[in-house]
Formats: sequence, structure tokens, C-alpha cells
Amino acid sequence: MSGRIAVMAMLTALAMIFSYIETVIPFFPAIPGFKLGLANIVVLSGLYIIPPRDIFIVSMIRIILMGILFYNGAMLLYSLCGGVLSFVVMYCMKICRAFTLPGISAAGAVAHNIGQIIAAFLIIRNVSIFAYLPVLIILGVIMGVIVGIISMKVIRIWTNKE
Repeated sequence: MSGRIAVMAMLTALAMIFSYIETVIPFFPAIPGFKLGLANIVVLSGLYIIPPRDIFIVSMIRIILMGILFYNGAMLLYSLCGGVLSFVVMYCMKICRAFTLPGISAAGAVAHNIGQIIAAFLIIRNVSIFAYLPVLIILGVIMGVIVGIISMKVIRIWTNKE
């Protein structure tokens, strides 16, 4: 039990470090709210390494802690909605066994963006927020594929299959 908690704590800390890097270094300042999704390397890899419920807990703890430390309530809600939808999509695609890791990652990134846009719409009640979605989807697919490729390498290293 303590080994399981130690792994979850380590993964939470690593995901928080990746999130923090994205918070302090705006990689795409011209696109408000866009992040590379580096923390998803931890979540996606963890989905293949530890039990799904454990990596879901890691993801939620990371989102909540980052929200408390660096964001406001609305941003925390956006991240939670995106994170939950993303996890559900990635988990369902993983258990189907019909998708590649980069494909699962890209779908998770797009789901995250959709979840955030829906949350934003529910808060601000302005339909024009959906006009931002095509840009987020394109960037989400690109970064999702990159994160998926990195995650494949992490999984190989973690499981000593390299």
C-alpha cells in the first residue's frame, strides 16, 4: 500500500512540475489559455503503468493543487472539466485497444479543450466562446500526438521494454 501511495505521490509531483513549467513559461502567448499539455505525459503514461483509478486520482489532485496555488476558481473549474473529460476519453480508447498512443493522446487533448470550452460557456453564457474551439482542436491534435510519442518512450523505459 505504501509503495502505491509513493508512486502516486511521485507522479503527482512530476505532473505538478510540468504544469508549473507551463504556468511560468508561456509557450504560445498569442493564444490565451493554450498550454502544451506536458502534465498529460504523466497521466497518459500512468494509464498504462498503474491502475486507472490511481492515475485518475493523481490527475485530479494535480489539477486541484495547481488550481489552488496558481489559478482562480473559474480556471480550476475549466481544468477539472477538461481533465475529467480527457481522462474518460483516453481510458475508453485505451480499453478498446484499437488506437495508438499518439491517437489516444490527441483525442484526450481535444476532449480537454472541449471540456474547458463547455465549462467556459456555462460560466460566461456567451456562445461566441465556441469560435475559439477550432484553433484549440488543431493545436490539441498536434500537441496530443507529440505528448503521445513522448509517453510511448516513457512507458517503454518504465516497463524496461527498451
